[in-house]
Amino acid sequence: MKAFRIQNDSLGNSYFEEGYLPEYLSIKSERFIIQTKIEEYQKHQHPAPRVQYVVTVRGKLRFTTSDGKQFIIEPGIILIAKDIVGEGHSWEIIEGDEWHRIYIVPDQNSNDEFLILNG
Repeated sequence: MKAFRIQNDSLGNSYFEEGYLPEYLSIKSERFIIQTKIEEYQKHQHPAPRVQYVVTVRGKLRFTTSDGKQFIIEPGIILIAKDIVGEGHSWEIIEGDEWHRIYIVPDQNSNDEFLILNG
């Protein structure tokens, strides 16, 4: 499954990588959160509140990392947010007016199983 991972570099700046998650992936998780509310900070830079997988159910969004690069998330693409320090990332809805998503918070010691595209 296609995925993007946002991380921090050694200076705390966020950047993303494009890749995928293998089929039949099983990751132990601490929490499962469903959210449809749009926060007021959507267009403002912010770090992820915790390491989390974000599964978009409805909506198409543009994410921007602190290095100014952008990528698109829509249903069928998983986001792994690991930029928990620094200025973080921002996002904005580019199609529709709702973002329905599921947050899956993995156990702290879990490998994210992310594989880099062509890597």
